[in-house]
This record gives sequence, structure tokens and C-alpha cells, in this order.
Amino acid sequence: MMTSGLLYVDKPAGMTSHDVVSVVRRAVRSKRVGHAGTLDPFATGLLVMAVNAATRLLPYVVGEPKVYDAVIRFGYETNTDDHTGEVTREANSPVADLLAQPDAPPLRDAIAALTGQLAQVPPAFSAKHVNGERAYALARRGAVVDLAPVLVNVMHWGWLASSPDSLSVRITCGGGTYIRALARDLGRALGSAAHCERLRRVSSGAAHVADAEPLERLEPGSVIDGRVVLRSPLSALGAIAHEPLDEAGIAALRFGRRVAATTAGPRGALLWNDTVVAIAERAVGDWWQPRVVMLGEEAAE
Repeated sequence: MMTSGLLYVDKPAGMTSHDVVSVVRRAVRSKRVGHAGTLDPFATGLLVMAVNAATRLLPYVVGEPKVYDAVIRFGYETNTDDHTGEVTREANSPVADLLAQPDAPPLRDAIAALTGQLAQVPPAFSAKHVNGERAYALARRGAVVDLAPVLVNVMHWGWLASSPDSLSVRITCGGGTYIRALARDLGRALGSAAHCERLRRVSSGAAHVADAEPLERLEPGSVIDGRVVLRSPLSALGAIAHEPLDEAGIAALRFGRRVAATTAGPRGALLWNDTVVAIAERAVGDWWQPRVVMLGEEAAE
């Protein structure tokens, strides 16, 4: 049974990502659990979790592009840019006519202006640091939070549905993009006001929420007894060479030596019995130089 690997979890609304980590720790009976990106408490959807030795692979997990389904509600802004916050500004103009037409020029132009490389101002209630403190902690105390714009990449907006006061969209973006801020900025661009009412992460890199475990399946010990099975990290490592090792390669790895390379590529996952035992980079010549070695850890047995 695999005791180290990835676990895709479908986070419900109302829980923090740390709450989910606690549930996974009980399911695997290990404190060695990490994640490849958090979700806001009001959001639902995919969390990519790493268990035991696989936590060392998190820097190599490919988490982009990210895809979100969002419901943007028009009528008012909140101090959190989502439905959980206090109303800070109400709409100056209705948008029902625009929302009825996906190709309405004002809406089309506003979305186009929020696509591509953007200098985005993060929400005041965010995890950004301000003088060594989280922005949300300052905002909760009533302090004025003035965050500098951050460069983000929004690749695509897809129209899902609309009502007189809401727009449902699928947004594909790079890491660090705040969908809440996109909702806020879309409202302002239309001369109105808006916030993110619902948010669901659909995918992150190759990981998809359709393959995720509902939280209720993660009972204490459910991974240990095989009711829930961990995934190999290989599919989440992106375009990386796969280098199966023989006995000589394993011996070299044990002594910290370079390993002969038989596959092309600048970076490789070194495998023993189809299990990732190391991440290596191409050295001069046909060699792999190990950077992360997990051989001998529980997951590599």
C-alpha cells in the first residue's frame, strides 16, 4: 500500500485549508501533510495535498493553469470582495441588459481589459504581508490596508450563465490571481459594483476536482486501511523525464552520487518500482544530479 503520495480533496465551503489539512492528517495518521495552494474559506473545490515523503515534492508540483468557476454578483461591493463581508459600496447603475448579452460591447470590453497580464490590487482581506503582518489581520482590526498591485496572468474568461444581477464564468489563470478582485474590478469597469458570491476551483495543473475525494470520505485512518488511496506524484510533476533505475542506479543514489541518464530533459523523476525516489537535474554529460532524494523514507519502500 502506498503510504506517501498526493491526495486530491474537494473542499466544502466554510472550512479553511488548514482545517482540511487537519482532517487529512487524521486520515493518514501522520502530521506530515502539506498542500499546493490554499482556498478561501467561502470557496469550494480542489485542494492538492501531499502526504509524508511526497511533501518534499511540492516545489515541483505544476499547479498552473488554475481554473475556477465563479458567480459574480452585481449590486454592491464588500470589504472582503466576497459574500461574507460587509457592504462598502452599492451599485450606481444597473447591468441587467448587459448581462443578458455575452457579446454586449461594454461587457466584452471590460472582460478583455481584465484578461492577460494585469496589475491586480489584492483584496484587503488577503494573506499578503504588510510590515510583517497578514493583510487580513490588519483589516479585521479596522486598519486601512493599502496593498500594492501584483502582476497576475488571466488567460481566459468563459461564459457559463447569467441572470439580471449575476454572471457565472469559468476563469483560467495563473497562480496568485484573486478571483474576488476580478469580480470587484469587473463591477467597477461597468460603472457598477460587484463581489464574488461563489467560487469553486475546478483544476490546478493536471489535477481535476472530478478526481478529488469528498471530505466526508476522509475518516480517521481511511488512507491507512485502504478505503482512500493516495496518488502517485508523477502526473502532477508536469513535463519531466521519467528515469527508471536499476540496482546500480539505486546504489549510486544511496551514496549521493550522480546517476546515469538514459532519457532526455533538463529535469527528471528517478523511479524505483514506479515510485518516485528522487528529483534530479541534468548534469554535464549523460548524468542526473539528484536534488531531492527520498530513498529510504517510508514512501520509497
